[in-house]
Amino acid sequence: MHRILPGILAMAAIVVASNILVQFPMGGYLTWGAITYPFAFLVTDLTNRLQGPQAARRVVLIGFVTGIACSLIGTRIIGEFGPLVTLRIALGSGAAFLAAQLLDITLFNRLRRAAWWKAPFVSTLASSTLDTCIFFTTAFAAFLTVLEPLNDVSWAATPTPLLGQGPELPFWVSLAVADWSVKIALAIIALIPFRIIVGRLTARVA
Repeated sequence: MHRILPGILAMAAIVVASNILVQFPMGGYLTWGAITYPFAFLVTDLTNRLQGPQAARRVVLIGFVTGIACSLIGTRIIGEFGPLVTLRIALGSGAAFLAAQLLDITLFNRLRRAAWWKAPFVSTLASSTLDTCIFFTTAFAAFLTVLEPLNDVSWAATPTPLLGQGPELPFWVSLAVADWSVKIALAIIALIPFRIIVGRLTARVA
């Protein structure tokens, strides 16, 4: 367990920070949590590369449990418009995290022997896309109001130009596209620390 302790601590810190920072808007379509959360994929990929998929799954499980705990705490905190974390957001967040991280591990492992950048980038690209689709659909799509009928998310279904300029779509789609764009941008940036950390730790072991 001590071998994966750095990954566990890093994942837990990212999940907790993201759950806190998601309460603070950054512009019209993002929150500060959108900046910290994508680094969870970096932690998973580093653990997978250095210690294998089984270790990565353990780190993800700790992150999932931490996220559930944060959601439960958030449902007990009442803000200006009700609980900080609604049932739909909790469900979407948990399902998105678990499904996306497990997909990331699977794809990374299949591409392990490819060029050094392919496994982290392709796995993060696919898993980030899945993460965004699951979370925003579960949390805000009108056809899923059955999950939490008393939670009014009609504001998210209001037709607005996509990111303020494109075709009119439900507002939550703009939120999803903005979030996904940040994830992909950070996936590219994260290749740098991935390369450096793997290179140094591999050289140290050798």
